[in-house]
Amino acid sequence: MAVDLSPSFEVIDPRFRQLAFPNVHLEKLHTDCRWAEGPAWFAAGRYLVWSDIPNDRILRWDETDGSVSVFRQPAMNTNGHTVDLQGRLVSCEHRGRCVSRTEHDGGRTVLASHVDGKRLNSPNDVVVKSDGSIWFTDPSYGIDSDYEGDAAPSEVGDRRVYRIAPDGRSVEPVADGFVQPNGLAFSPDESLLYVADTGATHWADGPRHIRRFRVGADGRSLCGGEVFADCASGLFDGFRVDDQGHLWTSAGDGVHCYAPDGQLLGKIRVPETVANVCFGGPKLNRLFICATTSLYSVYLNARAAARPVVA
Repeated sequence: MAVDLSPSFEVIDPRFRQLAFPNVHLEKLHTDCRWAEGPAWFAAGRYLVWSDIPNDRILRWDETDGSVSVFRQPAMNTNGHTVDLQGRLVSCEHRGRCVSRTEHDGGRTVLASHVDGKRLNSPNDVVVKSDGSIWFTDPSYGIDSDYEGDAAPSEVGDRRVYRIAPDGRSVEPVADGFVQPNGLAFSPDESLLYVADTGATHWADGPRHIRRFRVGADGRSLCGGEVFADCASGLFDGFRVDDQGHLWTSAGDGVHCYAPDGQLLGKIRVPETVANVCFGGPKLNRLFICATTSLYSVYLNARAAARPVVA
């Protein structure tokens, strides 16, 4: 008889047992945030950074001693982060209404702030593709009020997914038809792009789902966009895909794990509403979880998907 998993896990489909360890529990690493978001792992330094959006700061957790320090403050009310192919921090700024990059010398470079001469709304989450292109969502959360940015009207008049070309010379919309596009991630082979829509934050009957797009042979166009999964507890926000194609996504009652076929396999129970996750640690099998006021982690029998090698 299989050993039961700890209370940190809820099994919905038997396949989930292969992704969790019986003796593993959820760990709280830090608290005292107002809204924790956007974790990004830096393997070379063995540390994690994440946003505390209303407090306008980026925090840093050090794996070597468990200490937490302020990485940057003020931080332009950053939200989502990722690491590019050169190991630099790429950030979505609510108050800056842009996507920026932190250079190796600490300097800040704005990568995208306008489309057709109009300011973006408030970039929310971001991912780097293996060809060096940067894909990000642009809902209105950072301009809806002064709590997580600066209240302002939308100039672009829509909420879309955008792509920054590998050479940084162009920014173009690649998907629209969203109420509030939010988290996004590619499948391991980058043939699919998943995008969350959290429109239910603004409309009672608004979307609370993840859509799935197929990436064209040109590596930049999208088609499809059918609903992959609906959230039954709160909202999907940020998420990551492991090397077997499972989606590990934030939700109101923890982290939900979906198989590539769209079946909900199980949950990691978290006592706070989850905003975003990322894989980290030496083996990339530790899931870091930003949940309302706190940073959590849990070890899994799964690991981050590696970027495909571009010939």
